[in-house]
Amino acid sequence: MKRIVIFASGSGTNAEQIILHFKNNNQGNVVGVLSNNLHAKVLEKAKNHDIPNFSFEKSELLDGTVFKMVEDLNPDLIVLAGFLLKFPSDIISRFPKSVINIHPALLPKYGGKGMYGMNVHKAILENKEKETGITIHYVNEHYDEGGIIFQQSVNIENCTTPEEIALKVQELEHQYFPLTIQKLITHNS
Repeated sequence: MKRIVIFASGSGTNAEQIILHFKNNNQGNVVGVLSNNLHAKVLEKAKNHDIPNFSFEKSELLDGTVFKMVEDLNPDLIVLAGFLLKFPSDIISRFPKSVINIHPALLPKYGGKGMYGMNVHKAILENKEKETGITIHYVNEHYDEGGIIFQQSVNIENCTTPEEIALKVQELEHQYFPLTIQKLITHNS
């Protein structure tokens, strides 16, 4: 069974969808949830599903503490699900082609430093885009530049607020993120 570790910074809606997907799945298992935010709701959600969870300071991401945590969890796949810090290159190097992220837009558009959450949806609305979507991609040393694994678009012509766009994008995330992870771990078996 493939071991999945999730990194998240906030509410953990995507993380919870992934946990639920793999709860009774014989191909993958979420073995840990890590957050840079001690008060992140994702930690509570992990705890409610009996998933080991850990919080850490930003300095621990850089000093090797988190690297050691990840090594101890021995993941086959590391999933960034709303993780807002730049992911450290030592972990990326140690687990090549094993760190993935979800982005709330169709990369390469609306990616890069500072482009996350509502910032993305506001920019899309301001530019009067007719569609947006999600991109699941590998993580490398640059924000949102790793190889694209999966994209799905959605029409947003009737959306008038960033919040409406966010809801449509979140539906895609919840539907496709666990399924894409499933395909990745099955393909890499």
